[in-house]
Amino acid sequence: MKKTSLALAMALALVGVAHAKTVQVTLTAKEVELPIDNKGTMYRAWTYDGQIPGPVVRVTEGDIVEFTLVNDKTSKNSHSTDFHAARVDVVKEFESIKPGESKKFTFPATYPGTFFYHCGSDPMIQHIARGMFGVIIVDPKDANALPKADREYVLVQSELYPNPDNQADMMAGKWTNTMFNGGIFKYDPVHDPAATRILQAKPGERVRIHFVNAGVNEFSSFHPIAGIWDRVYISGNPKNVIYGAQSFTVGPGDGAAFDIISPVEGANALVSHVMKQALTGAIAILQFSNDADPKAGKGDNIVVR
Repeated sequence: MKKTSLALAMALALVGVAHAKTVQVTLTAKEVELPIDNKGTMYRAWTYDGQIPGPVVRVTEGDIVEFTLVNDKTSKNSHSTDFHAARVDVVKEFESIKPGESKKFTFPATYPGTFFYHCGSDPMIQHIARGMFGVIIVDPKDANALPKADREYVLVQSELYPNPDNQADMMAGKWTNTMFNGGIFKYDPVHDPAATRILQAKPGERVRIHFVNAGVNEFSSFHPIAGIWDRVYISGNPKNVIYGAQSFTVGPGDGAAFDIISPVEGANALVSHVMKQALTGAIAILQFSNDADPKAGKGDNIVVR
């Protein structure tokens, strides 16, 4: 019996199949002041763990996610969490909790991909627009289902509504800027000299961008200026692959994984090709350099904070 079990384990390891496990995830809803540009302009945001986007949740297909939401006692509003990677009862698991309360639920991660998570409390449009969103990556159980990425980055697109209390403007789509990861030109020193952060890689490396459009209203046409998407995975699922794409449209509440490889040193500008979006903040410089930071785009550095 022991020999059979050992042989099975070795066989699974050889084909790159991961063992399912239980992953405990805790997020805390916090209402805080955060900068929304490189000058330090503050914004009253609603967040997970006090940051935009919230922490990246990463599991493997087949894992069981044991999730706990804590609504900080200093919050003034009820909050909740809607995982697009979950198949559950929307009323039971995604219910709102009051300040000082906590909520637990469990779900299996049944599909691989790049998924959105967000607050679903009423009015949902306001909770998302104020910053309550993040990404859950479900890696395929077959480690060979996707080509190995040398570096990975998470980018979440969202719109800035200057008065976060004005729900009517949100419903009317009266935004002033489009942001990546909660900042206007956060990774673009070309259009904003005050920007100090960029994405980095070396020529020839495969860079995977886990892209989610938090909206709340606008579609994104995600394009790498001076580059071509080597592969696009719709919803991040390895079975939904497109090759050699110039741009790919991602709707509000949707996500995709984008692979890019540069044969030369230099920069690509990752943008929404909706020009009003790009020129009001949705541009991220991806710099390909032989002396790229070896830690960039790896481990905890897939979100450039």
